[in-house]
Amino acid sequence: MDQNKFPAIIAHCKEYGFVFPSSEIYDGLSAVYDYGQYGAQLKKNIRDYWWKSMTQMHENIVGIDAAIFMHPTTWKASGHVDSFSDPMIDNKDSKKRYRVDHLIEAFAADLPKEEGEALLAKMEILEKDADYAGLKQLIDDNKIKCSVSKTANWTEIRQFNLMFSTQLGSVTDEASEIYLRPETAQGIFVNFLNVQKTGRMKIPFGIAQTGKAFRNEIVARQFIFRMREFEQMEMQFFIRPGTEGEWYAYWKEERMKWHLSLGTSPERYHFKDHVKLAHYAKAAVDIEYEFPIGFKEVEGIHSRGDFDLTQHQIYSKKKLQYFDTEINQNYVPYVIETSIGLDRMFLLTICEAYAEEDLTKDGKEDSRVVLRFPAKLAPTKLAIFPLTKKDGLPEIARELMDQCKSSFYCFYEEKDAIGRRYRRQDAIGTPFCVTIDHQTKEDNMVTIRYRDSMEQERIPLDKVKEIVLNAIS
Repeated sequence: MDQNKFPAIIAHCKEYGFVFPSSEIYDGLSAVYDYGQYGAQLKKNIRDYWWKSMTQMHENIVGIDAAIFMHPTTWKASGHVDSFSDPMIDNKDSKKRYRVDHLIEAFAADLPKEEGEALLAKMEILEKDADYAGLKQLIDDNKIKCSVSKTANWTEIRQFNLMFSTQLGSVTDEASEIYLRPETAQGIFVNFLNVQKTGRMKIPFGIAQTGKAFRNEIVARQFIFRMREFEQMEMQFFIRPGTEGEWYAYWKEERMKWHLSLGTSPERYHFKDHVKLAHYAKAAVDIEYEFPIGFKEVEGIHSRGDFDLTQHQIYSKKKLQYFDTEINQNYVPYVIETSIGLDRMFLLTICEAYAEEDLTKDGKEDSRVVLRFPAKLAPTKLAIFPLTKKDGLPEIARELMDQCKSSFYCFYEEKDAIGRRYRRQDAIGTPFCVTIDHQTKEDNMVTIRYRDSMEQERIPLDKVKEIVLNAIS
């Protein structure tokens, strides 16, 4: 684990147009970030890759796009109004508020490995029993201090609801309080019958969705890993009761395959079973990735039983059942959920791709920072460089640009020495650079340069598009 790598990645994201602090000219907004020109494209590419793998590659999964605003009773039915909260604690001296598990986790990270793991094991047991007095005692016994005041002068632990509320309506007196959705799943559950009937879907089938969700996190930290506004990619898979064990195992394996299909090192992933299960859950596991800040959750797979549809059936007083012609029976389907954070997957992709390389050779010092994105995810696929701004080279380069830009993102540049242009493309993760030189006018050959190996070779001009398409398909 390289703690120093994380600040370098954050700085790189800003310097090269991936992620900016939101409203930075007004000193920013805590735990809110904007995606720059390369970040927005990388994020879209990850989203599209997930969407295609779910809805295009599975004949029995379809996608929807539900609204952020939902009827307030939705959140009463789902349990969010009454129980969507986290234990919090305030430091009396700094007035800074902490989520209890984050406070203890940060302290444990600085301890020797065995001591830290023992402390976290104690915390998980106390969390499972909702023993707030025990958690407070754990903080006191370990003399855990506030990072701002450097004191251990704490309040008692209290619950803090994480939902953002707002007013629906233009006149305050007539407006009703509603919530910004804290998750995207409920939009799928309330549309279960609409999708099932209009799509003539037969169980087992899934409904996928990507979209924004909002949580009023007590402590926002670790860059875009934990934000107040974030994006989820979720799929709810509806199944016959009694088959949940086999489908849970199927989706657990299937989702790990998806992660590894991006070329990520398998040793950086592991499964972590939940110690504390929601009261309705039959099983739950997280896929965790080893970020520079340690193993952290990226995706969750949950066996949710029939809790969600049953709750909405009770609160809406409308039947949310499925008639299974194979067994001639009506039932409320069970659900297996796969839920992945798009922003966390973005951060994972950056962390996995980021490398600082020493290229010193024959006593001549040189180095580069490179983002080794999978070609299919890279924001820009091809950079096109005319060697000079004259002699007809820009015209040939522009013609190649026009041939390619309808199929994938290209970048055109005439300025600076070729070496500097290469370094800039390495830093944003462009897998291919093509240089048009004076020899190109003679033989229609160009120099293609490969990001990862930095090797260069001469290829026919009319083969460039084919090479890039093969790499990103």
